[in-house]
Amino acid sequence: MTNAAASPKIFEPAGLGPLTLPHRLVMAPLTRNRATAEGVPTPLMTAYYTQRASAGLIIAEASTPSAVGQTYPNITAIHSPAHVEGWRRVTDAVRAEGGRMFLQIQHGGRVGHPDNSGLVPVAPSPVALPETIHTPAGRVPSVVPHEMTTEDIRTTVADFASAACNAIDAGFEGVEVHGANGYLLHQFLARGTNRRTDGYGGSLAGRIRFVVEVVDAVAEAVGRERVGLRVSPGSVVNGIEEGDTEQLYPALLGALSDRGLAYLHVVRADPEDSVLQRIRKDWPGTLIANPLLPADHIPDDGGLAHGERLLAAGADLIALGRPFLANPDLVHRMRTGAPVNQVRDAHLMYVGGAEGYTDYPALDADADADADADADADADADADADADA
Repeated sequence: MTNAAASPKIFEPAGLGPLTLPHRLVMAPLTRNRATAEGVPTPLMTAYYTQRASAGLIIAEASTPSAVGQTYPNITAIHSPAHVEGWRRVTDAVRAEGGRMFLQIQHGGRVGHPDNSGLVPVAPSPVALPETIHTPAGRVPSVVPHEMTTEDIRTTVADFASAACNAIDAGFEGVEVHGANGYLLHQFLARGTNRRTDGYGGSLAGRIRFVVEVVDAVAEAVGRERVGLRVSPGSVVNGIEEGDTEQLYPALLGALSDRGLAYLHVVRADPEDSVLQRIRKDWPGTLIANPLLPADHIPDDGGLAHGERLLAAGADLIALGRPFLANPDLVHRMRTGAPVNQVRDAHLMYVGGAEGYTDYPALDADADADADADADADADADADADADA
């Protein structure tokens, strides 16, 4: 017995730029801090992503486009040949299992520390992160970032474009520009962190300018159909204070709506939220919605009901994070109504080795094959019934 009859849309194929996805479930980008100290993906990471290749699309974890953009220890990067080679091993393995991957590109801005990168972080304005930050020596006070000059801004835009080219060379189908969760692009968007008085600050047009320039440069470098943008309207993560959320995102999306991007990815999406409703109205392309799930557990259905509600509200694809972390075979479990694994230890999501990362069990492989065959048979029967109707 499958859930397909009760929730057909989430398991339907969907187009995404040049890709045809087998269903609408996307693995959200999840930084798990398991790269080398130099930012190179490890064999353990290859195993992790390969286990989850049944996702309709995997958006791989945030990778920095430059040394100064590094946030925390042991995060991935995409600005050197070693990074490209490391990621190519991942994408080759996932593709061999039938999967598809985008890479998220993230510059930390003020969310960084000299103990992590060897450099003083940069940001739109010299406003420090109002909290401590994780380093190899533990959590330490944040530092005041350098205010970016116009030349710094031009260099950073070029870094994003170069990183996107590296990602395509590494075998990714496309890239996601990270404009969410209090990192550099979000810092330019928000009043609390952008106190500039030049053309990159002040008015809405000024504050969205850097994001638009980054997206345009990346799209020119690798093709607009290979580029997504992630946003988190109203988020206060990493001390962000937007100040004018309901005006900010219509302005941003109005500037980008004619670019023909692969998608827009909205974090912590709520179908009842007026900002999300406005975004769906304003955004003409594919919308990926990342639902707000309970913080203390994964729903028994893996997030299926949350996803259905967002699809009904106009989303095209559903991105899930923790459910994919704890369930390498999440798609099959959701199709069949099988019980889902819960995250065992939240601390291990961000540090460590295989434990809490690649050791989550999948269902019995033979049972998987039988159940998938049953699901295919049910889908064929549904198609025949639709044809008869």
